[in-house]
Amino acid sequence: DAAVVVTFVIGLQMALNYNNIIYVILSLIIGGILGNLADIDGKILKFGRFLEKHFYHKKIALENSQRQLSESSTTELKNQTVSQKNFAYAFLNASVLFCVGAMAIIGSFKAGIQKDYTIIFTKSVLDGFMAIGFAASMGVGTAFSCIAIFIYQGALTLLSSFIAPYVTDALITELSAVGGCIIVMIGINLLN
Repeated sequence: DAAVVVTFVIGLQMALNYNNIIYVILSLIIGGILGNLADIDGKILKFGRFLEKHFYHKKIALENSQRQLSESSTTELKNQTVSQKNFAYAFLNASVLFCVGAMAIIGSFKAGIQKDYTIIFTKSVLDGFMAIGFAASMGVGTAFSCIAIFIYQGALTLLSSFIAPYVTDALITELSAVGGCIIVMIGINLLN
C-alpha cells in the first residue's frame, strides 16, 4: 500500500536526522511511559469514535438501508464496513502523523512570532496530499484529523511567544527525530 510506504519513508527520513541518539531513546521511553499512563492514544481514539458515532455512523446506516443487495453493492458494503471500522484509527493515525514533526512546530512558531505563514501553508499542502493517500487507504476518519491539527498547531501558534525562548535548534532536531520514530510506528501499525 502506497500510504504505508510513504509513511515509512517520511518517518525514517525524520528519525535519522538526530544530534544525539540518547535523547531520542530517552524521549521515546519516557514519552511512551507517560503517554501510556495518561492514555493519550486511547483518548484520541475515543474522540475518533465519538466523531464516527455522531457524524459518520448515521450516514452509513442510512445508505445501507437504502441499498438492495446485489453483487456490486455487496462489494461496496464490505468496503464501507471496512472504512467504518477504520474511522477512529484513521483519525488517530492521521492526527499523529500530521501533528508530529518540525514543520508543525517551526511553522507554528514563525506564524505566532514573525507572522510568517509560509511553512504552515507549505505543510498544509503536503498534509493535503498525504491525507488523500491515507483516506484512500484507511477511510474518511482521516479528514477529521483537521480538528486535532487545528487544536495542536493553533495552541502552538498562540503560545509561541511564551515557548520560543526555551526552544533551540537542537531541541527541534531531536523532537523531529522522535516524531520520525513515531511515524515509523504508525507505518508498522498500518500493517496490522
